[in-house]
This record gives sequence, C-alpha cells and structure tokens, in this order.
Amino acid sequence: MEFSILEVLGAAIGLVYIVSEYRASRWFWPSSLLMSAFYAVIEMQAHYYANATLCIYNFAISVYGLLVWRGILGTRSSSSEKKERPITSCPRRYWVWLVLAVVLLSVALRWLLGFLGESRLPWLDGVSSALTIVGMVMLSQKWWQQWFCWLLVEPLMIALFLLSGLYASALLYGVYEVFCILGIIRWRKQFRQQATPQA
Repeated sequence: MEFSILEVLGAAIGLVYIVSEYRASRWFWPSSLLMSAFYAVIEMQAHYYANATLCIYNFAISVYGLLVWRGILGTRSSSSEKKERPITSCPRRYWVWLVLAVVLLSVALRWLLGFLGESRLPWLDGVSSALTIVGMVMLSQKWWQQWFCWLLVEPLMIALFLLSGLYASALLYGVYEVFCILGIIRWRKQFRQQATPQA
C-alpha cells in the first residue's frame, strides 16, 4: 500500500477541514480553499474529471460561504454590525428543488463524462459530484441538514478512491463518514438551542 506525499498532505488538510466544519469554525472556509487545491491535482491524476472540476467550484463557493458565515453577505439585518451567521434549518420549500438538482446534475454529469470518455467510473463520479455541488450550497447557508449530502457522498468517494489505489484518501473519507453522523447530531442540537427562547 503506497501513499503519495501529495495525497498524505491533502488528507492532513482534509482532517483540519472536517474538524473545523464539525465545530462550525471560521477556519473551515480557509481550509476548504486549501483542500480544493490539493484535491484538484489528486483527482485529475486519478482521472475523476467531474470531481476535479468541482474543486474550482468549491474554491468559488468557499469564498462565498466565508462571506455569508461572517455576515458580510446574505444578511437582512438593518444594523451595520455584521454578526456571525448562526446554524439554521433549510426551509421546506427548497427540499424538492435540492433533490431535483441532485438528480438532474447526476444525469447530466454522467452523460457528459460518458460522452468525453475519460472518466473511469462516470456514474460514481457524476453522482458524487452532483451531491457535492448541492451540499456546498447548503453548507454555505449554514443549514444543519447539509450533513445528509455528505453522508451520501462519502461512501461514493471511498469507493472511487479504493478503486484507484488512493488509500489515504479513502481512509480520510471513512473518517468523514463518522464526522457526518456526529455533525448531524451537533449541528441539529445547536440549531434547536438557538431556536429555543431562553428563559
């Protein structure tokens, strides 16, 4: 079992990434930017072009998410004081659109990857990419339900990495899956505490 230095560094940054996401830390988005850069190279080398292209998207949405979380964008408050965005819940009216987006993106990406003929596993590559696109949108809004996207993504990514011999990355995504369960519990609890009026 061999690990490349690039893959081990990417996995180390990934651990900082998942721990800071779990804690809803302001360090999450800078680590997301760095991780995107590492995994763009790793996934291009493994011929997972949809996931590699996602790293560019992740970079852009990480900048957006950082501004939203810090209260610079997306705030409706009339106050000039910018406050850190709290963990919130995804409005029910968006759920149908989010599921539809995953389905349509999965089919479109599978077709595109099949047409290009370069991706080794176009269905896995396409579906995991579609879930990631939607998950990052939800994460940028700090919706606690974003963890469900990652709960589905991680096993797909583990399969992709194992089939490519990227064992450090597969191990990292196994750790991510555990953090998904812990993240659902922690973020939901924090959301409920924020939503409950203090006595």
